[in-house]
Amino acid sequence: MLLILLQYLHGLGYKIPFVFSYSSTRMIFAAITGLVFTIFLGPKFIRKLYELKIGQPIRGKEECPLLFELHGKKKDTPTMGGVLILSSMVFSLLLWMDLTNVFTLVLLFTTIFLGLLGGRDDYLKLKKKNSKGLSSRIKFIAQVSCASLIVLFFLCPVKSSIKGPVVKEHVDKNNFKTLKTKEYISRLYVPFFKEPVFVFKKTAIVVLFLFLVTVIVGSSNAVNLTDGLDGLASGCLVLVSTVLAIFAFMSNNIEMSKYLNILYIEGSGEIAVYLCALSGACLGFLWYNGFPAQVFMGDTGSLALGGIIGVSAILLRREVLLALVGGIFVAEALSVILQVFSYKYRNKKRIFLCAPLHHHFEYKGWPETKVVIRFWIIGLLLAIIGVASLKFQ
Repeated sequence: MLLILLQYLHGLGYKIPFVFSYSSTRMIFAAITGLVFTIFLGPKFIRKLYELKIGQPIRGKEECPLLFELHGKKKDTPTMGGVLILSSMVFSLLLWMDLTNVFTLVLLFTTIFLGLLGGRDDYLKLKKKNSKGLSSRIKFIAQVSCASLIVLFFLCPVKSSIKGPVVKEHVDKNNFKTLKTKEYISRLYVPFFKEPVFVFKKTAIVVLFLFLVTVIVGSSNAVNLTDGLDGLASGCLVLVSTVLAIFAFMSNNIEMSKYLNILYIEGSGEIAVYLCALSGACLGFLWYNGFPAQVFMGDTGSLALGGIIGVSAILLRREVLLALVGGIFVAEALSVILQVFSYKYRNKKRIFLCAPLHHHFEYKGWPETKVVIRFWIIGLLLAIIGVASLKFQ
């Protein structure tokens, strides 16, 4: 919206500083907007949730007795705080981003689709006592549908008013090779390696499709599973989104991308702006979500935010980087998968005292704050390694 206004004023003859059109400037303002929006509207939003009696359901005694004992006091803490996070992000998007850019539209679609899905799930949990919300099957089908539409948009481009991204690959110091959308989306990059480690050919298009859908759905669910302790998911999301924003910003600068020998993705600065809005919104939300939490993001926030970082990683061709810097999310998801398989195929034997992984350490006697802070430290170390991979490749 701001860019449209600047162009309009420039057309009328007004001298407008170009600094406001730079993606770096808009990244800063988007982060500040997300932060200020959540912090200042937080108290009113939380009061309204208390009035509506939107309290967080706690896992029952039968599933995890000790967990119920540790977290039972949080029962009346309001959930659906994700509405506040996503609202601040969409506000930042409308204010600071290029509304005609394909990346902007894809990220907006992801936010709305998964936000509504998570909101529906939270609503059903709160509407009826002991309700588990939407069935796992329905949620999974909806997530796969969302991811499939996004992936197919890039794998099977159709003629429309929405132009695909302009992507250039560095052949040598002075030459570029312009990649078609399908070529760009088929490359797999790994941190610390300059060249793509694998290129999906036409014969492997189905494998590529399944891989990309898995990244989005897996990321969405991994963040959802991590959101079990005060401030854990929101703190980790700040780190992951910041790293991806740095990569998006570098990919948007042709000289920087040439120096670092990474893909030049025209317009990826919009991804950086939105990820900065996400980081700022989560940081502001952490003001109220830190221990002891006054509000939880619920599935409304976790499903959407996880999906957004998954989609961003795909657009930047940095799926493996996401797995690295989001190592906490990966560990949490793997702990649940391993626990389920072990219980089902090893005569009800468990690997962990309780899953996801953060609850395992709670069972071992770690205070909640210690688990969160140590997971944050690990997340920070992984984020530093991820950023370092830009230079050491």
